[in-house]
Amino acid sequence: MQPDEIMSNRVEEARARDLSRELRCMVCQNQSIDDSEAPLARDLRLLVRERIAAGDSDSQVLDFLVARYGQFVLLKPKFEPQTFLLWLATPFVLVGGGVVLWMHSRRRSKVDGEMAAGPALTAEEKARLRELMTKEIAQETSSASRL
Repeated sequence: MQPDEIMSNRVEEARARDLSRELRCMVCQNQSIDDSEAPLARDLRLLVRERIAAGDSDSQVLDFLVARYGQFVLLKPKFEPQTFLLWLATPFVLVGGGVVLWMHSRRRSKVDGEMAAGPALTAEEKARLRELMTKEIAQETSSASRL
Protein backbone atom coordinates (compact mmCIF):
# COMPACT_ATOMS: atom_id res chain seq x y z
CA MET A 1 0.00 0.00 0.00
CA GLN A 2 1.27 3.43 -0.89
CA PRO A 3 1.13 6.51 1.39
CA ASP A 4 -1.27 8.38 -0.89
CA GLU A 5 -3.84 5.60 -0.38
CA ILE A 6 -4.07 5.97 3.39
CA MET A 7 -7.07 7.91 4.69
CA SER A 8 -6.57 10.53 7.40
CA ASN A 9 -9.48 9.23 9.48
CA ARG A 10 -8.28 6.08 11.28
CA VAL A 11 -11.75 4.57 11.58
CA GLU A 12 -12.42 4.99 7.86
CA GLU A 13 -8.95 3.62 7.04
CA ALA A 14 -9.65 0.55 9.18
CA ARG A 15 -12.94 0.05 7.31
CA ALA A 16 -11.17 0.44 3.99
CA ARG A 17 -8.53 -2.14 4.98
CA ASP A 18 -11.20 -4.59 6.14
CA LEU A 19 -13.11 -4.20 2.89
CA SER A 20 -9.89 -4.52 0.85
CA ARG A 21 -9.25 -7.88 2.50
CA GLU A 22 -12.64 -9.12 1.25
CA LEU A 23 -12.05 -8.13 -2.38
CA ARG A 24 -10.23 -10.23 -4.96
CA CYS A 25 -7.46 -8.78 -7.08
CA MET A 26 -8.68 -9.28 -10.64
CA VAL A 27 -5.09 -9.71 -11.84
CA CYS A 28 -3.71 -11.99 -9.12
CA GLN A 29 -7.06 -13.74 -8.47
CA ASN A 30 -5.97 -15.55 -5.31
CA GLN A 31 -4.98 -12.43 -3.42
CA SER A 32 -6.98 -9.70 -1.84
CA ILE A 33 -6.53 -6.18 -3.17
CA ASP A 34 -5.07 -5.34 0.23
CA ASP A 35 -2.16 -7.75 -0.38
CA SER A 36 -1.69 -7.17 -4.10
CA GLU A 37 0.79 -4.82 -5.75
CA ALA A 38 -0.99 -4.88 -9.13
CA PRO A 39 -2.02 -1.49 -10.55
CA LEU A 40 -5.67 -2.62 -10.79
CA ALA A 41 -5.63 -3.58 -7.11
CA ARG A 42 -4.35 -0.09 -6.27
CA ASP A 43 -7.18 1.41 -8.34
CA LEU A 44 -9.71 -0.73 -6.47
CA ARG A 45 -8.23 0.27 -3.09
CA LEU A 46 -8.56 3.93 -4.09
CA LEU A 47 -12.13 3.33 -5.29
CA VAL A 48 -13.03 1.71 -1.95
CA ARG A 49 -11.61 4.72 -0.11
CA GLU A 50 -13.50 7.14 -2.39
CA ARG A 51 -16.78 5.36 -1.69
CA ILE A 52 -16.11 5.38 2.07
CA ALA A 53 -15.20 9.09 1.95
CA ALA A 54 -18.46 9.71 0.06
CA GLY A 55 -20.34 8.22 3.03
CA ASP A 56 -21.17 4.74 1.71
CA SER A 57 -21.63 1.91 4.21
CA ASP A 58 -19.55 -1.26 3.90
CA SER A 59 -22.42 -3.10 2.22
CA GLN A 60 -22.97 -0.23 -0.20
CA VAL A 61 -19.28 -0.28 -1.18
CA LEU A 62 -19.41 -4.05 -1.75
CA ASP A 63 -22.69 -3.81 -3.67
CA PHE A 64 -21.21 -1.09 -5.87
CA LEU A 65 -18.16 -3.21 -6.69
CA VAL A 66 -20.23 -6.36 -7.29
CA ALA A 67 -22.53 -4.41 -9.62
CA ARG A 68 -19.48 -3.15 -11.50
CA TYR A 69 -17.28 -6.29 -11.55
CA GLY A 70 -19.61 -9.18 -10.67
CA GLN A 71 -19.47 -11.72 -7.81
CA PHE A 72 -15.95 -12.65 -8.85
CA VAL A 73 -14.60 -9.52 -7.15
CA LEU A 74 -15.52 -11.01 -3.75
CA LEU A 75 -13.03 -13.42 -2.19
CA LYS A 76 -15.96 -15.11 -0.41
CA PRO A 77 -19.00 -14.78 -2.71
CA LYS A 78 -22.45 -14.87 -1.14
CA PHE A 79 -24.43 -18.12 -1.31
CA GLU A 80 -26.97 -17.27 -4.00
CA PRO A 81 -28.47 -19.12 -6.98
CA GLN A 82 -25.79 -17.61 -9.25
CA THR A 83 -22.99 -18.92 -7.01
CA PHE A 84 -24.60 -22.28 -6.19
CA LEU A 85 -22.20 -24.22 -8.40
CA LEU A 86 -19.19 -22.33 -7.04
CA TRP A 87 -20.02 -23.27 -3.45
CA LEU A 88 -21.14 -26.86 -4.03
CA ALA A 89 -18.81 -28.02 -6.82
CA THR A 90 -16.01 -29.03 -4.46
CA PRO A 91 -18.18 -31.14 -2.10
CA PHE A 92 -19.86 -32.83 -5.10
CA VAL A 93 -16.49 -33.64 -6.68
CA LEU A 94 -15.13 -35.00 -3.37
CA VAL A 95 -18.20 -37.16 -2.74
CA GLY A 96 -18.25 -38.35 -6.36
CA GLY A 97 -14.55 -39.24 -6.18
CA GLY A 98 -15.13 -41.14 -2.94
CA VAL A 99 -17.98 -43.12 -4.50
CA VAL A 100 -15.84 -43.95 -7.56
CA LEU A 101 -12.95 -45.12 -5.35
CA TRP A 102 -15.31 -47.20 -3.19
CA MET A 103 -16.87 -48.87 -6.26
CA HIS A 104 -13.43 -49.52 -7.75
CA SER A 105 -12.14 -51.12 -4.54
CA ARG A 106 -15.24 -53.35 -4.28
CA ARG A 107 -14.88 -54.46 -7.88
CA ARG A 108 -11.16 -55.07 -7.41
CA SER A 109 -11.64 -57.13 -4.23
CA LYS A 110 -14.31 -59.22 -5.98
CA VAL A 111 -11.95 -59.89 -8.91
CA ASP A 112 -9.07 -60.68 -6.52
CA GLY A 113 -11.33 -63.14 -4.63
CA GLU A 114 -12.29 -64.89 -7.85
CA MET A 115 -8.66 -65.07 -8.93
CA ALA A 116 -7.61 -66.61 -5.59
CA ALA A 117 -10.38 -69.24 -5.78
CA GLY A 118 -9.37 -70.19 -9.30
CA PRO A 119 -11.67 -71.60 -11.94
CA ALA A 120 -14.20 -74.25 -10.91
CA LEU A 121 -13.18 -77.88 -11.51
CA THR A 122 -15.11 -80.12 -13.82
CA ALA A 123 -16.53 -83.45 -12.55
CA GLU A 124 -13.69 -85.30 -14.32
CA GLU A 125 -11.06 -83.13 -12.68
CA LYS A 126 -12.65 -83.59 -9.26
CA ALA A 127 -12.63 -87.37 -9.67
CA ARG A 128 -8.97 -87.34 -10.78
CA LEU A 129 -8.05 -85.11 -7.81
CA ARG A 130 -9.83 -87.47 -5.39
CA GLU A 131 -7.96 -90.42 -6.91
CA LEU A 132 -4.57 -88.67 -6.59
CA MET A 133 -5.25 -87.62 -3.02
CA THR A 134 -6.30 -91.15 -2.09
CA LYS A 135 -3.07 -92.54 -3.58
CA GLU A 136 -1.01 -89.86 -1.77
CA ILE A 137 -2.64 -90.68 1.56
CA ALA A 138 -2.12 -94.40 1.00
CA GLN A 139 1.57 -93.86 0.24
CA GLU A 140 2.06 -91.70 3.34
CA THR A 141 0.41 -94.27 5.62
CA SER A 142 2.41 -97.12 4.13
CA SER A 143 5.70 -95.22 4.52
CA ALA A 144 4.76 -94.23 8.07
CA SER A 145 4.01 -97.85 9.01
CA ARG A 146 7.44 -98.92 7.76
CA LEU A 147 9.15 -96.62 10.25
